[in-house]
Amino acid sequence: MLLKDYQAYLRVEKGLRPLTCEAYDSDLKTFAEVLEERHGVLLTATQQDVAAFLEHLRSHGIDSRSAARKLSCLRGFYKWLLLDRRIHHDPTVNIESPKSWKVLPKSLAEPEVAEMLERAGMAASHPQARATALRDRAILELLYAGGLRVSEVTALSTSDLALDAGRVHVRGKGDKERIVPLGRTAVEAMEEYLREGRPHLARISSARKANAPRPDAARLFLSLRGMPLTRQWVWHVVKTSNSDASPHRLRHSCATHMVEHGADLRSVQLLLGHADISTTQVYTHLALGRLKEVHRAHHPRAKQRDAELESKVETKDCSFAGSPTNLVVFPLKETA
Repeated sequence: MLLKDYQAYLRVEKGLRPLTCEAYDSDLKTFAEVLEERHGVLLTATQQDVAAFLEHLRSHGIDSRSAARKLSCLRGFYKWLLLDRRIHHDPTVNIESPKSWKVLPKSLAEPEVAEMLERAGMAASHPQARATALRDRAILELLYAGGLRVSEVTALSTSDLALDAGRVHVRGKGDKERIVPLGRTAVEAMEEYLREGRPHLARISSARKANAPRPDAARLFLSLRGMPLTRQWVWHVVKTSNSDASPHRLRHSCATHMVEHGADLRSVQLLLGHADISTTQVYTHLALGRLKEVHRAHHPRAKQRDAELESKVETKDCSFAGSPTNLVVFPLKETA
């Protein structure tokens, strides 16, 4: 009953998406199982119980980032219990987060992404290209061009597109909405899929359930059975194109490559739909090469500026050879 009440709170008052609520519910049930082994329950958990839970995660090979997410879930849960006056003490207070919480997201190199998209484009441009090839190309272009989450891609409807304006309307975490611009290549891939791919997949759906109208019939990406594409299938599409890639890695690649090419963090934050700019700041660590170039180019004491100054031929204290009309300048050698 307690967990059901919390689930209702997350859905109604916090506006979290069903998948997020399910993840929180799973984390709390795992914690409850550990408490049961320690002869405790959720309402009477102590700091020692929470610390033991984190140690349990570590001993079972759970990485620090996942453990940190589970601890964050517990903190939200006990904050809710305090506000609801069901407990008088928060057992997560003074519990240190696992080390290395801020794990640098992994991204693909630009040539790797270019190869993926080029290969998908070749498959889609084949004279006998199937509807699925057009769909898969559109998905890959959308994931990289817009930095969308996989759940955001599968939730898109045809009405969310405004391709004439080069943008898509996205509903992210907590049902927060944002407008994501798309580049010309992504727009062209989407237009071709809508024109030649999706109608074929939609006809399959209509033939299967002619007398059963479905509320999800307007979903943008459809399977071979004419059903809305699942997150697992999008993962399959990406993995098939590149075994080292994933939908979320394409999202990281989008952000990293933008920062490397000079995009400001605020713009990247808006594109990705991050609620806090600190989440976006992690990409500055991935673009240190670009930052170093900017520093060398613009800082008055940077090495690049010094090198440019040193390259100029000094005219002071030079030795001259030849006549005044044919001077040869010899720069003085530097001494230690």
